[in-house]
Amino acid sequence: MKRGFTLIELLVVIAIIALLAALLFPVFARAKLAAKGAGCVSNLSQIGKSMLLYMNDYDDLFPNAIDDSDRVHPEQWDAFPLFEAQISHLPTMQVALQPYVKSKEVFHCPADTGTQLLDDHFPLTFSGSPSDYATFGSSYLYRTEITFRLESQTSLQVPASINVYFDAAGHWHSGASELTTSDDAQSFFDKLRQFRYNTLFADMHVKLQTADQLQTAWGTNL
Repeated sequence: MKRGFTLIELLVVIAIIALLAALLFPVFARAKLAAKGAGCVSNLSQIGKSMLLYMNDYDDLFPNAIDDSDRVHPEQWDAFPLFEAQISHLPTMQVALQPYVKSKEVFHCPADTGTQLLDDHFPLTFSGSPSDYATFGSSYLYRTEITFRLESQTSLQVPASINVYFDAAGHWHSGASELTTSDDAQSFFDKLRQFRYNTLFADMHVKLQTADQLQTAWGTNL
């Protein structure tokens, strides 16, 4: 005579499945995050190569371009009126490099889930939904000072330490929640400690940075 499962046996099986799921889901989530991070690193590496092609055509100068945060918030440059005056006349980086890239998708970080605010100019709004790429055409921001000062690779003091192009948001590669208009100073710093940014440096190497490390790069004189 065939014997079915008892209620206790079914509950035990369900409990085991739930336990395995609880153990495996975080592993899968981390693997998915790592895969998106690898795709982002590859994108930035290709962008670095396209910058070099551009520079070969323009006397070693970095692309004469800005990023979308400059376009949205030119007042970031109020202290430098000569720089600010150039913003309306310059293309964004993704437009300037278009002849040198095989696909626009190279500007799309796979982990890009959009932004509400600018991480490095909190609490300035920077609304990208469902992604910054979908809204602006790029998931990345640029150290525009390099263009304004007409810098080349050879004119920079320490190219390996100077950030050039990087993720627009640090929550994409950290698993942390994004910055919002409801964040106060404490929640801002709590999130910032978790944030990570894939960063293209002036010598064209790419590295994942903490917020502190990226800030150190920002503080490196050109």
